[in-house]
Amino acid sequence: MKTGILLSYKGIGANLLHLTYCHEIAKKYGPVSIITICPKLEKILKSDPLIEEVIYLDKYQKKFFDILKLSKFLKDLNLLNIFIFYPGMRYYLSSKLAGIKNIHHYPLFKKKNLHLVDVAKNFTQRVLDMEICPTETKINLNNKNLEKYKKDNLKIITLGVGSSGPTTKWGYENYILLIKELNKLGNFYFYLLCGPEEKEIAEKIITNTKDNNCKSLSNIDISEVIYFISASNLYIGNDSFGHHVTCQRGIPSFIIILDTPGAYTDYSENQKKILPNDISPNEITHNSNLEPNSITVDMVINNIKEFI
Repeated sequence: MKTGILLSYKGIGANLLHLTYCHEIAKKYGPVSIITICPKLEKILKSDPLIEEVIYLDKYQKKFFDILKLSKFLKDLNLLNIFIFYPGMRYYLSSKLAGIKNIHHYPLFKKKNLHLVDVAKNFTQRVLDMEICPTETKINLNNKNLEKYKKDNLKIITLGVGSSGPTTKWGYENYILLIKELNKLGNFYFYLLCGPEEKEIAEKIITNTKDNNCKSLSNIDISEVIYFISASNLYIGNDSFGHHVTCQRGIPSFIIILDTPGAYTDYSENQKKILPNDISPNEITHNSNLEPNSITVDMVINNIKEFI
């Protein structure tokens, strides 16, 4: 019988910041089955020896009266243990009805102001009886495949020009200026990270820089995108899944903070925040909506100069 981990988070980044806890559970129980509502997670974790499988839960996770259907779904997985990284009653009751012997879950009815890292760390420490649980791990990739994405004699910088929402975007004009200034300082190659629906952002940047040292990743499958960005020497950009990958590949990752709470950007020693002047990271919430131009190109370069 298997051990399951339920991650009720749709974003890739929110899932990846839980990877270290999945690894710690797998070290005790063996390779785990991750159940997630994130459709792309499986492509990122397919080379991970501690992950037996990633199961996409595309239904039964929203409506309370779907508990019976969800319980059958879970029962069919033949789980002995389940770790529920979410404070929802629906998942707990479904697990009980599925007859799963060992159910570990967050305290119920405590969704408000949920600090994803703190609650996950404390939960893992408690259920595994650990004194200290790490808050980051390493994303496993095929290192032989990784070599072909590197550039001889060029430092690669992944620019996270896309993001899941408009209030986290620094703006393509700023990235154009940043590339032009960096090209004065050294020999760089830029991977432009954004989704297919944001390809116009990358196209505008490439058109307006004209140095033939930018590549758009917008139409590349995510299973290959992770190799592109993992071959880079530096990440600079919006809060996107990219920095969750690069920081857990040991790559310095500079996140431009406009409305990103600390839980997403302070769990790895490789994460570096770039904030507007006179703004404390503790003040930032999803509703901050700070002015993108309050972070200037000069501010970004001053933050990254020792790494380039």
